[in-house]
Amino acid sequence: MSGDVATAAPELASYDPRGWALWRHPRRVVVFLLVMDALAVVVFVLAFSDSTLSQGRDWIRFAILAAGATVHIQLTQRQEERRRAGTNTVLIDLTAVWVFPAVLTLPTPLTVLLIALIRAQRWYTARRPANTFIFASISHSIAAVLAHLAFLSLGPRNWGSLTALGSLREFSMIILAGLVYEGVQIVYVGGIIALGSSTRPKLRNILGSKADNLLEAITTGLGAITAILLIVMPPAVAVMAMVTVVFNRLAELDQLRDDVRTDWKTGVFNMRGWSESAERAFGRATRSEDGLAVLMIDLDHFKWINDTYGHPAGDDVLRTVAQTLDEVTRPADLVGRFGGEEFLVLLPDIDETTTKLAAERLRSAIEQLRIDTTDKRGGSTTIAGRTASIGVALSPANGGTLEALLQAADAAVYQAKEAGRNQVRFASSTDFQDPDTAGRSILP
Repeated sequence: MSGDVATAAPELASYDPRGWALWRHPRRVVVFLLVMDALAVVVFVLAFSDSTLSQGRDWIRFAILAAGATVHIQLTQRQEERRRAGTNTVLIDLTAVWVFPAVLTLPTPLTVLLIALIRAQRWYTARRPANTFIFASISHSIAAVLAHLAFLSLGPRNWGSLTALGSLREFSMIILAGLVYEGVQIVYVGGIIALGSSTRPKLRNILGSKADNLLEAITTGLGAITAILLIVMPPAVAVMAMVTVVFNRLAELDQLRDDVRTDWKTGVFNMRGWSESAERAFGRATRSEDGLAVLMIDLDHFKWINDTYGHPAGDDVLRTVAQTLDEVTRPADLVGRFGGEEFLVLLPDIDETTTKLAAERLRSAIEQLRIDTTDKRGGSTTIAGRTASIGVALSPANGGTLEALLQAADAAVYQAKEAGRNQVRFASSTDFQDPDTAGRSILP
């Protein structure tokens, strides 16, 4: 997870520690950050004191990695800015291609120096609060130092004279170092995500998505290849600089593809993305004759929030609700924003009793939220006690198509609101309309 924790609305960096956004985080997050930074200082002192003196060969390898990293960063600066602007989660920045070979081949001081040079160049594209950027830099450094120490602890090596068995052993040692490198960063970044969440976060939110982990694994693997080239054929490292530029472009294209299906304000599926995934899930459920439910969630009196606190506060509420829905649902469930203050959740492989429990859990989670935001004058405030009305449609009882289920869930939402709001209502069989004869289409 070698990246920065992106923020939905990046703040201007403050060089006065008293003005850092750090102090506006929950106390448990602040304590975690300070404790982890203190531990990092201890590890740095111990590692530096036990490090061997850098030799001329080490400095040459350092220069090659620094030059490759600089070429990579400078040629992908605009792409990186677009990627950072388009995400509000952890961003994999691909610099492990240069940091991980340093872990395997350089002494600790030169490894940390390389990270400092890389992060100094990233400062101009990161556009994060100073404390966030510093913490991310420390997490990079401590992960690299601990991985380096783990690699050294397994004994001396000479890659130039490896036997077949020796190469297998060395490969396993590289994998172990990679696991330490990634594991330490997961503890750092995942700890912030877990402690900063207003509800119990899902494991996938802490560890990152499958795509994020795959990208990180590939990047670290490229770093291992770079290390081998650095020792066996140093000039060939120039090829890796070009590879990283192309790979960065592919990562941007993949993100742009996801952006087409993602609601930029909340980070969950937009209606297009939700509909495409929901149609596939509905098709699987139909073929296997499994139960399926569609929930339409309408936030009660949302206009009052915008009128009272301002639209930025309303956006904070939408983001927090979307995150909460994502955290309290199952990995296979689909969460999307229908529009305005309405959300959709598809629950595959589920029966009516479990659906009732799931819907009530979502309603209760929204009601218990305490959302830190700003008022119309920019002052800090907390919005709490907000509620939602939830309409539920079951397949096949409420319709034989996804469109019919949405129509039925929509009708059930109106029943919940008319009955007093802040409740769950299930659609009746009379709420079903054939989409060919319905007056309006819900699917895009």
